Amino acid sequence: MIDFNLPQRSLNQGHWFKLICGASFQHLPAIRTLSLVYALAGADCVDVAADPAIVSTAREAFAIANQLAPEAIQRGFTPSNPWLMVSLNDGEDPHFRKAEFNPELCPPDCSRPCELICPADAIDQTGVIDERCYGCGRCVPICPINQIVTRSYVYTPEVIAPMLLQSGIDAIEIHTQVGRYDDFKRVWNAIKPGLDRLKLIAISCPEGEDLIDYLWALYELIHPLPCALIWQTDGRPMSGDIGDGATRACVKLGEKVLATDIPGYIQLAGGTNRHTVPKLEASGMLHNRDSTPASRWVSGIAYGSYARSLLSPVLTQLEAKEMMPLSDCSNLSPGAIETVPDLLWQAVELASELVHQIKSPNRVLQVI
Repeated sequence: MIDFNLPQRSLNQGHWFKLICGASFQHLPAIRTLSLVYALAGADCVDVAADPAIVSTAREAFAIANQLAPEAIQRGFTPSNPWLMVSLNDGEDPHFRKAEFNPELCPPDCSRPCELICPADAIDQTGVIDERCYGCGRCVPICPINQIVTRSYVYTPEVIAPMLLQSGIDAIEIHTQVGRYDDFKRVWNAIKPGLDRLKLIAISCPEGEDLIDYLWALYELIHPLPCALIWQTDGRPMSGDIGDGATRACVKLGEKVLATDIPGYIQLAGGTNRHTVPKLEASGMLHNRDSTPASRWVSGIAYGSYARSLLSPVLTQLEAKEMMPLSDCSNLSPGAIETVPDLLWQAVELASELVHQIKSPNRVLQVI
């Protein structure tokens, strides 16, 4: 039915697909729907915030996907049993923040550009809906009276790491930046005792001066590992849904790290969208499974804001219905997308088109 070895095989063969729900995104209904739909579409990994309730919600979605797998296969999809990943940070990071403002200070005649630009529908008359905000920051510079600010947070790994490991996660991703070696080491020492329970460690880092030296220093600290290692090259964080050109930075950074031959898999993020695979193909950075590779290649792609935006119409419809569980399905959550089959399979079709880009053995080369 479901190939439980698919995630590791995808890494090895260069067609790994990761869904990023958001390190700050805490809207449980949306996380449940995204996790379920992308599991049915064949995602290899789902990355969520480091919160036990969110981990439990994603696990619930995976269980439903497993039940629906036979029907998904009949419909021509390739469902998966994704690895569940949580993200931690070793310092201030745009992925770990929330926007906030006092709505009472808003001018009565304000056109509310913040509400219009928010990709998560996290702003209304009451201010910022905290669980919906994932920290993109697009509302901050557009406020006419400059009153929107962001608050950042850093997880306390000594407290949360044992809790997360006990919840049965498969992978941990550490977000770091050049120059934070000691901070990274603190996080690493907290999760190190639980490494034998994990299938994967990912390290996410944006561009910066002396980046390659920094990555090698981290590698020397963490190796040897009992599990797989991914270097996530974070080109332009949380920008995949703002324009076609956003993917250029992530491809350029991926190419830079790929050239170092640092041990581990290379996976792109930050600005990934529908143009990322064609650009990688045009640059010769993706493995052609019909031939023997002569050198390393990008092993996969993580999609965040773009993957979520694809399903935004579906999520909006689902919320509008304000459904309750059917009397014979009392175990389902309110608003569960599987109670509306037409909407569910429409969503899986949308997600599958994105997943299929990296999964297809016969990708068509497009030069952009």
